[in-house]
Amino acid sequence: MCSRFELKTKFKNLPEVLKNDYPSGLETKYEVQNLIRPTDPVLVIKNEGKMKTTFMTWGFISPWAKEPFAKGITRPFNARSETIEEKNLFRGSWKHKRCLIPASGFFERKKLFRKENYETFWLGGIWSKWTSSNGSEIESCCILTTESNDLIKPLHHRMPVIVPNQYEEKWTAQVKDSNELKCLFPIMSAWPQEGWVSEEVKQKEDNQMRLF
Repeated sequence: MCSRFELKTKFKNLPEVLKNDYPSGLETKYEVQNLIRPTDPVLVIKNEGKMKTTFMTWGFISPWAKEPFAKGITRPFNARSETIEEKNLFRGSWKHKRCLIPASGFFERKKLFRKENYETFWLGGIWSKWTSSNGSEIESCCILTTESNDLIKPLHHRMPVIVPNQYEEKWTAQVKDSNELKCLFPIMSAWPQEGWVSEEVKQKEDNQMRLF
């Protein structure tokens, strides 16, 4: 499960692939984020012929929704990787709209999980584009989850899919056949816990997280 994460990496230290094609002014407007929650805007890499950095809403909006923000409409922030091909809501995005979301850590039950060396890592996701009747567009995404490894298992049976470095283009590229998609499934299995650590955190009144 992944419902909270952080991106505390300074702009100059972000992965270079994020800075190849990014929104104008991002280098001056960018701010580190101590706590990112569903419905927040998130920094994302997508690929529509070429890799591009953009912002999306965290919470998957169905492309055929009539009123995506109407009361009672579900906007999933997670999707199970094992059944991603079977769900009508996600199937098209899994084939053509996979994305990467940078993070420096994620939270699970008052614990922060991060790389031992504080390296920024990729949360694997899918995205969608919703178009209104007047032509305005909203891009949204959700994070894929997988079975927990031994580090996360004591707290939760699910954890986010982490896409390894150097797989950025392979993950986001628009695919042509099912065999190319099958090659991505090993990436989504439980990732090794070596090189990862957990830290105790507590929640302040303003709903921000901080380390003990």
